[in-house]
Amino acid sequence: MMRRLSITFSLVALLQNLPAIAQTQVPGTSYQTPSDSIQQVVAAKWMTNFADGNFYPERLVSRAELAAIMVKAFRLDKRQEVNKENLAIPDVPRSYWAFNDIQTVLKTDIMKGYRGNQFFPNQRVTRAEALAIFAQAYGVFQFPDDAVDEILAAYPDEKSIPSWARKAIATVATEGFLNTDAQNNISPLKPVTRGDMAYVLSKYLQRQKQQPETPEVPIIPNTQPSP
Repeated sequence: MMRRLSITFSLVALLQNLPAIAQTQVPGTSYQTPSDSIQQVVAAKWMTNFADGNFYPERLVSRAELAAIMVKAFRLDKRQEVNKENLAIPDVPRSYWAFNDIQTVLKTDIMKGYRGNQFFPNQRVTRAEALAIFAQAYGVFQFPDDAVDEILAAYPDEKSIPSWARKAIATVATEGFLNTDAQNNISPLKPVTRGDMAYVLSKYLQRQKQQPETPEVPIIPNTQPSP
């Protein structure tokens, strides 16, 4: 009798904890973002915390949010193309919070609109899309196809990378900006998170800081006798 009660209580406890179990990430599918990566991008003002002071790295990124991040990280608003006449985007009125950033990424060809000049600002972004957009702003390396295949062969799920994103993701991987899971999977079709973006941007920021300053060439006085 006692054994039956114990089993019953165990089943009840299991059922009560199902929501929590369902929310737990499957081992090997998470992309850990070091806290210093988040601190770096927040300090650089490329990304910001929410009103409660938390960053929430697990939250997904919308197209409008990605546009705002790209403008800040790459100073796209300083490029000459932004002086063009504003584009008519039916689903992004002038009153929209990211209106200027969306206009900027479209004018600079860092992001593209959809049919009918729609932008879909609230649409979630996949990791492949986010990495391709980042690479577009950074500068996509024009690797030959064979080189792209060789670079991406290191990732078990490289066959799931869309053809249009392969060269861009090869660029990000070559530069050391790419985060993967415990099995080295890229998971290009999964939604990109704020933590993913913080990781990529922090690596890009570190690369900028590592660039050596141009040394000053000393002026050597003329020691030759005057003619």
